[in-house]
Amino acid sequence: MAALDRFLAASGLLLAAGAAHALDYRTTSRPAVLYDAPSTAAAKVAVAGSGLPLEIVIETEGWIKVRDHGGRLTWIEQSAFGTTRNVMVKAETTSVRKAPRPDAEVAVLAARGVLLEVTGEPDGFGWLPVKHADGLAGWVPMFEVWGR
Repeated sequence: MAALDRFLAASGLLLAAGAAHALDYRTTSRPAVLYDAPSTAAAKVAVAGSGLPLEIVIETEGWIKVRDHGGRLTWIEQSAFGTTRNVMVKAETTSVRKAPRPDAEVAVLAARGVLLEVTGEPDGFGWLPVKHADGLAGWVPMFEVWGR
């Protein structure tokens, strides 16, 4: 029984540590090949377009294992990422609003799959400041975008 108690305690610590780890996302700075292993000799799976947000799963020297918005796991060269941060609209459509309020004027409507540049930190109420490619800026509810 003591071994089971130690196992459960250790499992609880691992779960707590995993829950405390925030998800990390990065955005591609150029089109890049996605591979099924961390090597240019591995099978090519797809090409990630420029500006695509990807979830970081594992980092190794020169390579990063990533998850895309559809859940697919692949490898990408570290050099493919830049400093700009984008999110992708996951709702059917979302309203980018001029203020972080649901009743604020709409700056732009964005359809599913549209990339929006993150321009700052989210507020305490779940609104993220973003800018559309055409230059219109505003706030979007974080639950309607992927990559942050």
